[in-house]
Amino acid sequence: VCRLIEQEKVTALCMVPTMAVMLLEHLESGKHQYDFSAMQWTELGGAAATPELMERLERAFGCLSYCGYGLTESGPVLSISRLGEMAGSLPREEQLRRRAMTGREIVGAELRVVDEAGHDTPRDGSTMGEVIARGDGVMDGYWENPTATEATLRGGWLHTGDMAVWDQQGFIRIVDRKKDMIISGGENISSLEIERAINAHPAVQESAVVPVPEAKWGEVPRAHVVLKAGATLSEQDLLLHLSKLLAKFKLPRQVVFAASDRKSTRLNSSHGYISYAVFCL
Repeated sequence: VCRLIEQEKVTALCMVPTMAVMLLEHLESGKHQYDFSAMQWTELGGAAATPELMERLERAFGCLSYCGYGLTESGPVLSISRLGEMAGSLPREEQLRRRAMTGREIVGAELRVVDEAGHDTPRDGSTMGEVIARGDGVMDGYWENPTATEATLRGGWLHTGDMAVWDQQGFIRIVDRKKDMIISGGENISSLEIERAINAHPAVQESAVVPVPEAKWGEVPRAHVVLKAGATLSEQDLLLHLSKLLAKFKLPRQVVFAASDRKSTRLNSSHGYISYAVFCL
């Protein structure tokens, strides 16, 4: 991939975060040098990203990085995290935070975040609701499946099943898949929120958080973590890091450190976003 970018003077690269991590592992090893001067931007989709990942990409490729969001049912892209007129007024840290979000709707699409009754949630960046969409690319329905079509297309809107928050600027941040929320002792816990906190640790390459059954609480989070090459991290130190970022009830009850061997099965939290990878020459 890196040789093709250099050889073909690629200007834009779209990929899923897993691909980005693999490329960064290759580039950050220091063993290879490439000419990426033609690159203008990279875009991530298919799963949640972090500000730390965006910064690493920008440093490696020498260009801005964004996130996009969509579903097969929406044809696919619905939003992108370009800052537009906001860019000049935001500090670097805030720019990275926003570019790691789902972003704002693109031309031809409408997005809302709604509660169970279908009302817009407050644009406060913290009240969770479901993302619904309509627009030029949204499907007419599922092939020969009117039951699923009726359940998904309600009131003229595509109900994505993705839970999110949004703010006054219209920026949306996916929190989790509705069906993947961890419910522990009656509290809703976002696996994506925990993963973002874990991935913020400098020793962590990637992670996936899943629910596991527990007699008292019903289910609790368990974290599977892959460390960067040569890095060391104990469960105690990771939990100390997380305690500064998460409420106590959200902390993983188990941490499993997985091998980083690329020949083995990679971590994949599979939050239902569309996966795509294309070169734009």
